[in-house]
Amino acid sequence: MNWRDLLYFSKGERRALTLLLCLISISWIILFVTDNKPDYFADENKKVTEPVKTTLNTITKGADTGKRQIPSSGSKNNSSRKKKEFHPKETKNTLGRKPFPKTEKYPAGTIVELNTADTTILKKVPGIGSTFARRIVKYRELLGGFYSVSQLHEVYGIDEERYNTMKSWFSADLSLICRLIVNKVSMNDLQKHPYINYRQARIIGQLRKQKGKLTGWENFQLLEEFTDADRERLTPYLSFE
Repeated sequence: MNWRDLLYFSKGERRALTLLLCLISISWIILFVTDNKPDYFADENKKVTEPVKTTLNTITKGADTGKRQIPSSGSKNNSSRKKKEFHPKETKNTLGRKPFPKTEKYPAGTIVELNTADTTILKKVPGIGSTFARRIVKYRELLGGFYSVSQLHEVYGIDEERYNTMKSWFSADLSLICRLIVNKVSMNDLQKHPYINYRQARIIGQLRKQKGKLTGWENFQLLEEFTDADRERLTPYLSFE
């Protein structure tokens, strides 16, 4: 047997030997770095343990002497502050908050005019708060006024039940409605009205160009864009002057 045969390794054995040597080298490096790593937490451990010892010594001394520990002036102030914070009257004065005054509601039998009432008046009606008061006023501005109390049903959020509870509190004065002058108003203003869509506004504009001036609802009789229902609800809002 030749001595060179003892040092001969196959290709697979050479790979395994190389990997083993790498693992050994990495292990030595890790051990070396870990042993030389400074103890960064030594000082912090001392800081944490020192107050604990002091507290334990204080408690032990108080128990040995049999005397009651007298709190410092700072603890008195803290206890008095806690008492003040939990006092309801002093808390209100400190925060400067005042309770919101409750809105007084109208007595039964009161009638409110829809086209003149502002949000303050509307909130005095039972069942109407700030949100619905603002919505009613906003919708009234878009319409130009209410010609019927039943139009409250069209306000967003007012369902059948809520409408039935509030309809007896209102009236609507038709003379206060702001009408749109058909022969002068622009298409943009016509489209802003809740009862007029884009196609209807465009037809009105085309008819004004063809005829020069519209005289009344007879100009829309043969137009499919305007139904009898449209004429009924738009009549209070359009003027052909």
